Amino acid sequence: MVLCSRVLLRKYGDFIDNLRLFTRGGSGGMGYPRLGGEGGKGGDVWVVAHNKMTLKQLKDKYPQKRFVAGEGANSRVSALKGSKGKDCEIPVPLGISITDENGKIIGELNKEKDRILVAEGGLGGKLLTNFLPLKGQKRVIHLDLKLIADIGLVGFPNAGKSSLLSKISHAKPAIADYAFTTLKPELGKIMYNDFKQISVADLPGLIEGAHMNKGMGHKFLKHIERTKQLLFVVDVSGFQLSSQTQYRTAFETILLLSKELELYREELQTKPALLAVNKMDLPDAQDKFHVLMNQLQNPKDFLHLFEKNMIPERTVEFQHIIPISAVTGEGIGELKNCIRKSLDEHTNQENDAYHKKQLLNLRISNTISYSELPSKNAVTSARIDIT
Repeated sequence: MVLCSRVLLRKYGDFIDNLRLFTRGGSGGMGYPRLGGEGGKGGDVWVVAHNKMTLKQLKDKYPQKRFVAGEGANSRVSALKGSKGKDCEIPVPLGISITDENGKIIGELNKEKDRILVAEGGLGGKLLTNFLPLKGQKRVIHLDLKLIADIGLVGFPNAGKSSLLSKISHAKPAIADYAFTTLKPELGKIMYNDFKQISVADLPGLIEGAHMNKGMGHKFLKHIERTKQLLFVVDVSGFQLSSQTQYRTAFETILLLSKELELYREELQTKPALLAVNKMDLPDAQDKFHVLMNQLQNPKDFLHLFEKNMIPERTVEFQHIIPISAVTGEGIGELKNCIRKSLDEHTNQENDAYHKKQLLNLRISNTISYSELPSKNAVTSARIDIT
């Protein structure tokens, strides 16, 4: 049983977010010593981003996971300059980070048709190589997928993230009444009346200790690095993973989620965040929501009640807090409006910051150019006419 759960956690069902590939550039072509002919350069191996590609498709299409470019043509009497070998292209999804065998980052692919050279072809035979060709570069590379989405859902298992995603978008994630419903990331899109689209990623639920790679650990946390904003989803009644684990109130849940993000990567806490308080259809939900709002508005009055290792260095400031029920649809319309408003505000702030930076650079450039001009009183040359 333990082995079975490990397999599920490792592969997220049929979802794959990392692959190890062997790549080799093509060998160069032979030179022609008698006539000084040069062999063609070997082909290169490129990794190229495509919108509708997945790592699972790549693995299924190329089960050997070997990618070798073509050899350069030999020099001959009819063509002293040999032609270049055929390049090899590896199609990958957007959001791929490429590292070598030592973990050194080679590059990232975030846009359609982005491409990175991973293995260079060998030189063709020429005078410098005694007309003997060189072999192509060999390289083992690791492809690591980090989903790109506008909004990343953050919450403990069974907070109702999958139900929420199905309510606000056209996605159809698996939904059940037990923890760890989501074993693989799900992507959905919120569609607005004016045809605006916002992408939302529902990611496997965190558990306490995720920053140490417990549960889905890093498998989850790495995917929220490229989301623009975070949407915390908490159960208004609190959370308990199992009968052996401690019960956590909604406020404790928020503290623990913030702490897990902080311990994994502090920069995640600087992302704009919203809070959806789910399951407002349950009995006593309104009373519990008022208690939670009081705790969020006056956190210092309550932090002394918790263990020190639970408390994050900085508490997340939510731009919007929306009570919802993913079952009845209560608050869903307001949530969608708040998500859009928050993203629009953030985009405007980024644009303003970009324009200010451009203006500052222009002023600095003009100041430097002006300071280099000679003043009117400066002597630029001296000429003495002797008559």
